[in-house]
Amino acid sequence: MKIAATTLGETAGDLFAQTLKLGYFLTTIALLAVFVVTLVVQLRSRHYNPFFYWTVILSTSMAGTTVSDFMNRDTSYLAAGSTSLGWGPQGLGLGYPTGAAILISLLIAIFIVWKTTGLTFAINDIDTFRGEALFWSAILVSNTLGTSMGDFLSDSSGLGYAGGALLVTALLALLLALKYVPAVPNVLLFWLAFVLTRPLGATAGDFLTKPTAKGGLDLGTLGSSLVLLTVLLGLMAYARAQQRRHERHPVGTAGPGPRAHEAGATRG
Repeated sequence: MKIAATTLGETAGDLFAQTLKLGYFLTTIALLAVFVVTLVVQLRSRHYNPFFYWTVILSTSMAGTTVSDFMNRDTSYLAAGSTSLGWGPQGLGLGYPTGAAILISLLIAIFIVWKTTGLTFAINDIDTFRGEALFWSAILVSNTLGTSMGDFLSDSSGLGYAGGALLVTALLALLLALKYVPAVPNVLLFWLAFVLTRPLGATAGDFLTKPTAKGGLDLGTLGSSLVLLTVLLGLMAYARAQQRRHERHPVGTAGPGPRAHEAGATRG
């Protein structure tokens, strides 16, 4: 479900900013507003709801796409024949290394603040408003950082879209193997995996939408986004059905069901 959300975040962000020509700046402002609204709904929910939780994840992925593009790109990224990236400022043009350094520093700062509060990093035990606010701030920044990493792999590393996706998949497989090494903290593995799933979504999204001449499938941002949205909604509905089944058959009776505090989404 996370891969579907992050891939949709890439294609939908590009749909608004590039295909619809709204530009990175205007789209970023709009998507950050969407993130705030969905986050308020999530924080006000006293129980885990897959639709609320994954909608926030999707909003951070979409916002992360355009925030990253606005930070890293400028008019030098314009396609042939284009004269503007859309409404508003055309991009800061910081480049991937500088943009990534800023985002890594910001993510570290969030974790330092988180540490000083004394709140747990264990995502299944986050059950306070302040803890969730820090959690979602880290999610937004990590998704933006992951987008920068994915774009670097696709555009600048020479690996291309498919090669970048395969590299990230291999790294995720390594993290999965490390899960069985007792000395490696699960909290560390979670955050590393969370950051890496974003470049996987970014490279996969670009692979679906970019022209065949650039190594993509040229399916377009609109068609790809609609298919991915259908998949994500189906997975949300399935998760919700499993949750209701679990509520009817609590632990100790019939049926396991999902965890009540999936990925820190619940407030007690």
